[in-house]
Amino acid sequence: MTKTTDLVSSTQEITKEALHKLGFDDGMYELIKEPLRFLEVRIPIRMDDNTVKTFTGYRAQHNHAVGPTKGGVRFHPDVNKDEVKALSMWMTMKCGITDLPFGGGKGGIICDPRQMSNQELERLSRGYVRAISQFVGPESDIPAPDVYTNPQIMSWMMDEYSKINRSNAFAFITGKPLALGGSLGRNRATALGAVITIEEAIKRKNLDIKGSRITIQGFGNAGSFIAKILHDMGAKIVAISESYGALHNPDGLDVNRLIELKEQHGRVTHLFDDVITNEALFEVDCDILVPAALSNQITEDNASKIKASIIAEAANGPTTQEATRILTNRGVLIIPDVLASAGGVTVSYFEWVQNNQGYYWSEEEINHKLRNKMVDAFNKIYDLAEDRNMDMRLAAYVLGIKRTAEATRFRGWA
Repeated sequence: MTKTTDLVSSTQEITKEALHKLGFDDGMYELIKEPLRFLEVRIPIRMDDNTVKTFTGYRAQHNHAVGPTKGGVRFHPDVNKDEVKALSMWMTMKCGITDLPFGGGKGGIICDPRQMSNQELERLSRGYVRAISQFVGPESDIPAPDVYTNPQIMSWMMDEYSKINRSNAFAFITGKPLALGGSLGRNRATALGAVITIEEAIKRKNLDIKGSRITIQGFGNAGSFIAKILHDMGAKIVAISESYGALHNPDGLDVNRLIELKEQHGRVTHLFDDVITNEALFEVDCDILVPAALSNQITEDNASKIKASIIAEAANGPTTQEATRILTNRGVLIIPDVLASAGGVTVSYFEWVQNNQGYYWSEEEINHKLRNKMVDAFNKIYDLAEDRNMDMRLAAYVLGIKRTAEATRFRGWA
């Protein structure tokens, strides 16, 4: 069984339990356990050497009962059907948790953008939009950036969709540059959303952000932004990791210097001699652990070695269900991925709203709106977990699936 299949089955397991907690029967689960629509497309692209290469792309639309589906498009050689399906279900949860009028969507193309020219990436981006154009749009399914996609790729996709529909369809896609209707605050929204939930968890644990020792697994876009924001708030970043190893300093790392090195070299750990293993990272003595890299990183094998009292899942699916049980029983407060990483889709929603109304907010107003959404979501999930004696992940799924299930029932679908 592959890891992505594990992610689908574990997501389905928690979703079924959440629906039962809400009083829905197995008929509702049978409808919600899979995307309502899943597209597989073939995209022929002329490469720079004049050969034609055909790429496989996917788009999952989990459930549109409450509104258009919403979710990113990733370009990666390991993209597969199960991953896209699982991610679309998580997007439904994120939208439900933050009370957005969206269902979950997700897309991906099997490719390695690191080995492709800018011109090839443009052709592939436009070809993907042409292949799915009949099934997406501002009122049906709204894409966004994800792994190895960025504002430039969103621009090409928006332009292609606009050509097909003979209009400036800014609201078709989010994560665009500011010049094409992008939103202020979008580039660090996922990181800021995670930090806001960490602030709320710290309050519940009677800790102080200043001086808190924090370990961050993953120093990519989300991880580096989280490190920077927390460092500026007075926290002590004691360890960070990349795929090739980790850096640890109990007195705190120089985050600003590490970010400078990352911008210059693409990664940082290879520049140092005193590197620890990624396995040892989870044993670092700290107050807060932020997994911001890959799925299935915290398992029953290493859960007992974790010393943090708070885990904020900035990555998708970093903690297995068995590890969740072990850590929850130890009193560790886990901020589940569908909550901790919901800042990105929340500000994407703000971008969509601004595109539709043609009026754009200041970054201060956007950050204020984001904070309100994230704080409200955290408190609802935390209180539900306490009142119903369930872990934070199950509480998040109960809140996340509730509106979709109710809308599905009222529509008469199940």
